[in-house]
Amino acid sequence: MTHATVLQTEGLCKYWGGVKALDNMSLSFHDKSVHGIVGPNGAGKSTLLNLLCGSYKPTAGRILHQGEAIEDIRAYQFVRRGIGRGFQKTNIYPQVTCLENCCIAAQRRVGGSFNILLSKNSSALLKEMAEQALQQVGLGSRRDTIASQISYGEQRQLEIAMVLATAPSVLLLDEPMAGMGHEESRLIIELLKKLKQDYCIVLVEHDMDAVFELSDQLTVMVNGQHLVTGCVDEVRNNSKVKEAYLGQGDEVI
Repeated sequence: MTHATVLQTEGLCKYWGGVKALDNMSLSFHDKSVHGIVGPNGAGKSTLLNLLCGSYKPTAGRILHQGEAIEDIRAYQFVRRGIGRGFQKTNIYPQVTCLENCCIAAQRRVGGSFNILLSKNSSALLKEMAEQALQQVGLGSRRDTIASQISYGEQRQLEIAMVLATAPSVLLLDEPMAGMGHEESRLIIELLKKLKQDYCIVLVEHDMDAVFELSDQLTVMVNGQHLVTGCVDEVRNNSKVKEAYLGQGDEVI
């Protein structure tokens, strides 16, 4: 990889009692690229994202953002450092407009609280951040539409816009194409191709075709452990991956 390292883990572990949800994970994530994370259910992929955004505290190991250890800071401080998180299930406010959704998200970056009842008088800075995020995902024309009234695919776009509204440098995306049809998935794939020109993206996704198309680097996890990291062709041709996850012979994806 030629781009700068933005986020790193060193020996990262998360144990729940005797269960090792994540065990000794050391990875580097780079600017202007997509790093795909794949593995069977229970491999520890979402646990990794929860650690990287501060939702979980590690049992052991380090998280470095731009060279500075951040594993002990609070979750809101991860946001203010520019680490944004998207979720597997749609995580929007359905009864307010798309713009207000993004204003609420933007407030997490600048601090304080955003009163949706006073949105017409809200900070010009918040609105600017929110409107820019909606434009980035192609929802500029939906700014004043109630979020529950847009399609499911647009709601997934809105959730990405909410992450972008926090002015991140790192996007942690957990199955952004979950529940989508082919055409909707293509829209998200093309959006992520554009976004990776400006962001470090860590992508957990079960749509293997999408992961292979998008990823500059790909990590395979099994049972909370790191199996292999490399470019897509290296991973697809790795014998350990074929045995543990992608199948054997003609079954390889």
